[in-house]
Amino acid sequence: MASLTVRQLDDTLKKLLRLRAARHGRSMEDEVRVILREAAAETDHGAADRFAPSAAPKHKTATPSEDGPRILLIIGGGIAAYKSLDLIRRLQERGARLRCILTPAAQHFVTPLAVGALTGERAFIDLFDPQSEFDVGHIRLARDADLIVVAPATADLLAKMAGGHADDLATAVLLATDQPILIAPAMNPRMWAAKATARNLAQLTADGVRVVGPNAGEMAEPGEAGLGRMAEPLEIAAAAESILRRGAALAGKRIIVTSGPTHEPIDPVRYIANRSSGKQGHAIAAAAAAAGADVVVVSGPVNLPDPPGVDVVKVETARQMFDAVEAALPADAAVFAAAVADWRSESESASKIKKQPERTPTLKLTENPDILSSVAHRTSGRPRLVVGFAAETDDVIANARAKRMKKGCDWIVANDVSAESGVMGGDMNTVHLVTASGVESWPPQAKDQVARRLIECIAATLDGTKR
Repeated sequence: MASLTVRQLDDTLKKLLRLRAARHGRSMEDEVRVILREAAAETDHGAADRFAPSAAPKHKTATPSEDGPRILLIIGGGIAAYKSLDLIRRLQERGARLRCILTPAAQHFVTPLAVGALTGERAFIDLFDPQSEFDVGHIRLARDADLIVVAPATADLLAKMAGGHADDLATAVLLATDQPILIAPAMNPRMWAAKATARNLAQLTADGVRVVGPNAGEMAEPGEAGLGRMAEPLEIAAAAESILRRGAALAGKRIIVTSGPTHEPIDPVRYIANRSSGKQGHAIAAAAAAAGADVVVVSGPVNLPDPPGVDVVKVETARQMFDAVEAALPADAAVFAAAVADWRSESESASKIKKQPERTPTLKLTENPDILSSVAHRTSGRPRLVVGFAAETDDVIANARAKRMKKGCDWIVANDVSAESGVMGGDMNTVHLVTASGVESWPPQAKDQVARRLIECIAATLDGTKR
């Protein structure tokens, strides 16, 4: 229905919707859903007004700014290369000045002429081009950029980058640069799942390379689907923008965010879980990245795309989440938004527990590690700011105050998760920020708005302007 609605809009509304969606890092369809929910929640505003951005769009045209960031886009040789032409526009809308390198394989999908027409500069294709080496050269290409974006980053390119190869212009530049690198992987799901690709990706992330995507969906090959689609151009542009946001509120800060539920296995089929969607935690991570932070998200099982511009560690159980958080420390702040299961089965059955007549199996439970309390009570390596969440169904503020004292954290973000609130799995939230100095009750708002406001508070506290 959302897609049908977008197609039927006139060009002006489509443009406004596209700008608003890009600013929030969402697809146009998701933006429509948020608009409709906001309109339903606040009946005193007309739904049509929701399509207009609340503020003037940051970049109205695709014209690069003279003092904008310099981005070198390396286009790899995959079918997703056609999206690189749209990515050029999306980066230019953010004021970026672009140069492009096409690998030999990329030239089978897009032409240097098309790329050059969009960037206003010739596309670079050959390591041994005398004119290029005399005029610019691969060393200057490597250094005359504030960020290098590789999109699509094919399995072959990832392998060469991880191994330090420099046998063509793209890999020579990547090896010679000391600037940040953002990759957008794109490949067949089986190639993405291959052990060699996993090793290469682990090496690259350990080297500080940032990753956006891949997404799940249909592949170019008929009948193929799964994880491996390149992130959409708007997602890549948002990730690039967060990396380049120097001098932002959280620039130079490291933030850990936990998100989503945990699944505690009972047997190979069943598990203990909860209704957390991870939407609030993922929104907080995205807002922190947009504020310039180096963000690590430790996420339980969720049906959400990874937030752009962050490092994501995916786990299943509370114990795995505990270990991942410990490995991610130290940090300037930690936000524990995940709904971690309090208990797990004392012993996991190796085979499915069968139903037997007139006999109900006994499930013995044991407590999971308390991640929030453990980090908050650390005597060394404790983040300057530890923020917990309290999902309550009654006496919300009183229970949140008690939890803050018991857990030893600095803040508690409390919300009512009773069935009628619609918070669990929904897009809206009503929270109370409980601190040592009192309680701030925030009005009902979208979860991404809650996230931005919380990140503003965190940035002010770390900066020393808020207590």
